[in-house]
Amino acid sequence: MTSEVNHDFLNQLLKKAQMPSQHNLSLGDLKLLASAFLPTGAEAPSLRPKAYVVLSAICQGARSSQKKEKDENAATHLLVQIFAPLVVQLFGETDHVSLLTGAAFLTALFQVDPQSATSIFVRDGLVENVTDSVELSPSPELSIEITHLLGLACGHKACRAVISTQIVQWLDFTTQQTTEPALQIASSLALIKLSKGAASDPPENGTPNVPAGRMYSLAITMCEAITSRETESCLDAVEGLAYLSTDPVLKDQFAKNPPFLTELFGLVPTKKMAVQKGDTNTSLIYGVVAIIYNLISYRPRLNEEQEQMEKLKRMAKVAPPQSNNEASTLDDDEHVKARIGLLITAGVLPVFAAAITFTDSAGIRQNAARSILCIVEEKENRGKVLQAGGAKVLQAVIKQSLSASNSGAKSSMPSISSQELDAFQALAKLSITSSPVQVFGPNIGAIYDVIRPFSILLQHPSSNLLQRFETVMALTNLASHSPDIASRIAKADGLVDKVELLLLEDHVLMRRASVELLCNLIAGSDEIFDRYSGDSPNVASKLHIFLALSDVEDVPTRLAASGALATLSPAPNVCKALTKLQFDKHRFFPIITQLLDPTSLVDTEDAIMDTNPGLVHRAAVCIANVFGNTKDKAIRDIISREAKACGLVEALIRVAKGEGVTKDAPILHQATQALKLLKE
Repeated sequence: MTSEVNHDFLNQLLKKAQMPSQHNLSLGDLKLLASAFLPTGAEAPSLRPKAYVVLSAICQGARSSQKKEKDENAATHLLVQIFAPLVVQLFGETDHVSLLTGAAFLTALFQVDPQSATSIFVRDGLVENVTDSVELSPSPELSIEITHLLGLACGHKACRAVISTQIVQWLDFTTQQTTEPALQIASSLALIKLSKGAASDPPENGTPNVPAGRMYSLAITMCEAITSRETESCLDAVEGLAYLSTDPVLKDQFAKNPPFLTELFGLVPTKKMAVQKGDTNTSLIYGVVAIIYNLISYRPRLNEEQEQMEKLKRMAKVAPPQSNNEASTLDDDEHVKARIGLLITAGVLPVFAAAITFTDSAGIRQNAARSILCIVEEKENRGKVLQAGGAKVLQAVIKQSLSASNSGAKSSMPSISSQELDAFQALAKLSITSSPVQVFGPNIGAIYDVIRPFSILLQHPSSNLLQRFETVMALTNLASHSPDIASRIAKADGLVDKVELLLLEDHVLMRRASVELLCNLIAGSDEIFDRYSGDSPNVASKLHIFLALSDVEDVPTRLAASGALATLSPAPNVCKALTKLQFDKHRFFPIITQLLDPTSLVDTEDAIMDTNPGLVHRAAVCIANVFGNTKDKAIRDIISREAKACGLVEALIRVAKGEGVTKDAPILHQATQALKLLKE
C-alpha cells in the first residue's frame, strides 16, 4: 500500500484538508493517508512526518469549522464521522497490512487529536477487533504497533474503562518475553500507564488492575533497556521511567544506580554534530529532563491549612500506614539532597545546557529551570552550577519566556506564568551568594539585562514570599556592585514602590532584605537619594519608617535602617525632617541614644537591646549632621535641651571617652565631633 503513496499525493491531500469542507476527503484518500503511517517501507521515514502534517490539518480544519458553535463535542463528532469508517474497516479485515495500517493510523490519531481517537477506540466491538488482530496475524511488527496503540489509549480514562482483563494479561505476558526487546518495553510502558491511570480512576470506571508489585520489576526492565543501549526501545523506556520516577522508592533506586544515570544523561546530545545529522529527538530529551526533575524535586512547601488537608488525605487512603511512612521518608528534604548529590556526581549538570541548546521545547526549558532551582537550593551546589554554565541556561530560558510573552512596553508586566518564574528564582538564588561577575561574566550588559527579570519576579502577582525575598536579596547584591547598576535598578518601573511596601511586611527576613536594598540604592543612586532627601511632602513619612526600623529587635534591620538615615543625614531637608519628627513624636533622639548606648534608656530589669560598633557609628553620624545642619538658634536651643533630657549627651560622652561598645578611633572621633557641634 505504501508504494501508492508519495509526497505529491500527500501535498494534494494537504490542499484538500485546508479547504473549508471536509467532505471532499474520500475513504480512498484516507486509506492512502493511513498507509503513510506504516512503520515499514523504504519511504516510511520520509513520508510519516508529512502524513502527520496532513492529519493535523484535517483535525484543525474540522475543529475550526465548529468554532462558531463553541462546541468541542460537535468537532469531535465530525472527526469521528470522518475517521471511524476507515478504522472500523481496517480492523474488520484479516490481512496483516490492513491490521497494521489500522493500528498505525489510530496510534497517530491519538497523538494528533486524542478526543476523536478516544471516541473511536471506545466504540462497541473495536477493542475486541484490536486484540483479535494479534491472533489473526501474529507478528512482532503488528504486536508492537498494537502495544503502542494500547499504551496511548491507557493514558485516557474513557479508554481504560474498556480495557479488558485479557488485554492486561496479554500485556503482562509480553513484558516477560526477552526475545523481542522492543515489544517487551512497549508492553511495559502500556502497563505502567494503565497502572498510573488506575490509581486516579474511581472504582466505577472499571479500570482493570495491574498485577501487584509489577511496577518494580517493570522499572528494572526499563533501566536495563537504557543501560544496554537498546536504541529501538529507548524512547518507550524513557517515557516509562518518566512515569515511574514519581515513586519515592524508585527515585532512590534510580539515583543510586550510576551506570543507569550515566547512560540516561548520555541520551542528550552534547555535540552540535548530532544536530547537524538530525539525530536530536525532542521527545527523548524531554523525557530525560523530566526524569531528572522527578528525582530531585522537593515536596511543595505547604502552609498550615494545606498541611492539614494533606494529613486528611493521607488518613483517607487505604494503603498500609507503613508504606505511606516509607514513601514519605524517602521524599523528605534530606533524601532529596542526597539524590541531588548523586546526580551531580553522575554528571547531570551539563545535561541542561545541552538540552536547551539542541531543542526549542518550552517543556524542556521549564523542566531544566525547575531542576536547576532544586539543585541550587543548597548553597554548596551553586558554585558547581555556575561552573557548568547553569546561569547561562537560566538566562536563555528567561529570554525565551520574555520573548514568548509578547509584552509591549518594557514597563508593563509580561504574561509570564507562575511555572516560568522558577527560572527567575533560580537565577536570583545564584545572584545572592556569588558576585555579579561570577554569575553573569565580565560583560556588564548581562548584569543590566537581568534587572528586568528580577523586577518582574518581585512584582509578579503569582510570586510567593520566598521568591520576593530572594529577588530582593539578589538585587541588593547587584546594587552593591556599582553605582551605575544601583541607578539602573532604581529606574526599573514600579520596583522601588514594591520594595517600600515590603518594608511593612511582618516577616522579619523580608523586612530586613527590603531595607538593606533601599540602603544600597540610597548610597548608589542619585535618584533614590533625592527621593528620600528632597522637599516632597512624603519624605518625612519615608524617614519615619526608617527611624522606626532602627528601633526593632533584629540587629541587621537596625543596621540597614540607621545606615540609610546616616547616608541621608548630610542633606539639610533630611535634618529638618528628623528634627520635626523629634518635635512631633519625641522619638528621634531616644532611638539615636539607644543606638549609642542601649543601657541609657531602660531600667536594669528591662531587656537591653543588642548594639554593635556599626550602630554606634551610624547614630554618631546622624546626630552630628543634624546638629551641624541646624542653624536656627531657637531650634538649636530646643534640640539641645531635648538631647540632654533623654540622655543623648551622656551617651555621646561615654562613646567619645571609649567607654561604650567600641574603641574604634574613627567612631570615637565622630562622637567627639557630634558633642562639639552640640555645644556650639
